[in-house]
Amino acid sequence: MMKLFMPLVGLIFFLTSTAAAPPQAAACRAPLKSMLIVDLYFGRNGPHGGVTEQRWSNFLAQEVTPRFPDGLTVVDGAGQWREAAHKRIIRERTKIVTIAVAAADSVHERVEAIVAAYKRRFHQKSVGVIVRDGCAAF
Repeated sequence: MMKLFMPLVGLIFFLTSTAAAPPQAAACRAPLKSMLIVDLYFGRNGPHGGVTEQRWSNFLAQEVTPRFPDGLTVVDGAGQWREAAHKRIIRERTKIVTIAVAAADSVHERVEAIVAAYKRRFHQKSVGVIVRDGCAAF
């Protein structure tokens, strides 16, 4: 009985100690460095005619670039989502902004400020946000 009990105690200790450990950032091979990758999805439909290219360019210059001046990428997309009230699929033009940045406490605050500004300026209900760990070099 004791022979069976000791391996079981060891297994339980191993499982509980590894399950409680915080996730580790991916190890990056040089020249790559550990960074946060932020993707923002901005729908361009809206109650006041939508977000034109000029209005988008102004928003990017006034709200996004000052918060992430080291660089970003903007891609045009075609998004869709399900409207909750009528259960119908809504399709719209989308701007996708990808930012690779060193992890810092202020990253999330800067992203939240961009989202709030977009929602306020263009009367949007939401902005899609994905933040993940990654490796990058520029």
